[in-house]
Amino acid sequence: MDANKFEMVLQTISTGLVGKIIEETNLSEDDAMEKLYSSSLYSILEKEETKVWHYSVPKLYELWDNCMKTGKLILPEY
Repeated sequence: MDANKFEMVLQTISTGLVGKIIEETNLSEDDAMEKLYSSSLYSILEKEETKVWHYSVPKLYELWDNCMKTGKLILPEY
């Protein structure tokens, strides 16, 4: 996928994921964005070659939430 297309996909996913974080945690938008963008999930999500962007927003939220609670990012094996 070319870089511009991936950037649009990443932006769409990030917006949905921030919304889900706000919905589930009652964090402010700024705090939700800060927590997402500083997470280990985001560090691999922003790399197109990891293919983590294929996961749905609910699945990405589940991964992020688990990582926040345990300090470990565990990706599903498919």
